[in-house]
Amino acid sequence: MTDTAPAAANRADAIREAPAKPATKPARPFFSSGPCAKPPGWHADGLATGSLGRSHRSKLGKSRIVHAMDVTRRILKLPATHRLGIVPGSDTGAVEMALWSMLGARPATMMAWESFGEGWVTDVVKQLKIDAKVVKSGYGELPDLAATDWSTDLVFTWNGTTSGVRVPNGDWIPDDRQGLSICDATSGVFAADLPWDKLDVVTFSWQKVLGGEGAHGVLILGPRAVERLESYVPAWPLPKIFRMTKGGKLIEGIFKGETINTPSMLAVEDVIWSLEWALGQGGLYGLIDRADANAAALDAWVQATDWIEHLAVDPATRSNTSVCLKFAPYVVEGLDEEAQLALVKKIAALLEAEDAAYDVAGYRDAPPGLRIWCGATVDTADIEALGPWLDWAFHTARA
Repeated sequence: MTDTAPAAANRADAIREAPAKPATKPARPFFSSGPCAKPPGWHADGLATGSLGRSHRSKLGKSRIVHAMDVTRRILKLPATHRLGIVPGSDTGAVEMALWSMLGARPATMMAWESFGEGWVTDVVKQLKIDAKVVKSGYGELPDLAATDWSTDLVFTWNGTTSGVRVPNGDWIPDDRQGLSICDATSGVFAADLPWDKLDVVTFSWQKVLGGEGAHGVLILGPRAVERLESYVPAWPLPKIFRMTKGGKLIEGIFKGETINTPSMLAVEDVIWSLEWALGQGGLYGLIDRADANAAALDAWVQATDWIEHLAVDPATRSNTSVCLKFAPYVVEGLDEEAQLALVKKIAALLEAEDAAYDVAGYRDAPPGLRIWCGATVDTADIEALGPWLDWAFHTARA
C-alpha cells in the first residue's frame, strides 16, 4: 500500500461518520446571495411609512426617492461628474438599459466568467445581433484582463455572483480608452472601493450588499456614457423603460428622482433604512471591512476542512460577498454531475430543516457546490457558527 492510501481510507471513513449536531446555530441563518440578509437590527416596524400610499411624484414621495439617491452617492463617494438614477427591473433592467441604448456605436467586447456575464453575451450577440468579440473563462478563473482591446466598448461583471470571482481592481482599465467600460457591479458595489474614473456605466440592485428588496435597479452614468447617449441613436427600437434621451438630450429627470415608472415606496423606505444603517457602520469602508471579515472567517473554515475548496482559483480574485465553494476531488470521484447536485440539494435541505442556514446551494448553472453570502449585512459570528453546521450537513448527507 502506498503512503497516500491510508490517508485516502481515513478520508473515506470520515465521510461515512457524521459528527454530532452542533450546539450553536447562526443567530440569523440568512446566507442567500439575493435577496440577501437584512442588516442587523432591521425590522419592518422600523421603516418610515409616511410615503406609503402617496404618489412617487408627490413632494413627499419624490423627496424620499431623492434622499435614497443622495445617501447612496455619499456612501459610494460618487463624484459629481457621475449621474445616478433608480430604474426598473433590478440590476438586469439597469444593465439592459445600458446595452440597448449605448452599444452598436463601435465594436464591442463581451467578457464572461460566470452565468450573468454569459447572459449579457446572449443579449448582445443573439438579441441585438452585434458582432462582438466574446472573451470567456471557466468558472473560478478570470480571462486575461491585460489583453483587452479598449478600442471597443467593454461589458463585464465586477464581481461574478455565481462564480465567486471578481476583478482585483481597475488598474487594467486605461484612462485613454476609446470604448466605454460598462460594468455590472451588483455584488461588488458597497463591498469594494470602485474606481469611478475608470467606469463609464455601473449597475447594481438594492437586494445585494444592502439587503434591500428586489425589482429596483440603480444606473450610474459617467460623462463618457452621457456623451454616447446624446450622440448616438441605436438602429433598433427602444422600449419606453429603456429610453434615456429625448430630442438628442439626456432626460435629466431620471437622475433627479423622476423615475421612469412607478417605484415601490415601501422598497424605497426599506433601502433608506439600510443606507442609514450603513452610515452608522462607517459608510463604505465600514461595509467593506464587514464583508472582508466575513469572507476571512469563511476562508478559515475552508482551509481547515478537507472536503471543500474555493471555486475561485486565485485568492486575489476571490469575492468577499458571494463566496462560491466546490467539493474536493476525492469527494466527487465516481459521482456524475446529477449525483453531485443531489448531494448539494440534500445538504441545503438538511440545513434549512434545522433553521441553521437558508439558501446555500450553488447557482444552478455553476459547478455543483455551495454558495455563502458574506456581504456586510451578515454578522461574522454567524459565519463562524455556520462552519460546523456545514460539516455536519455534508457528512450526514453522505452517510
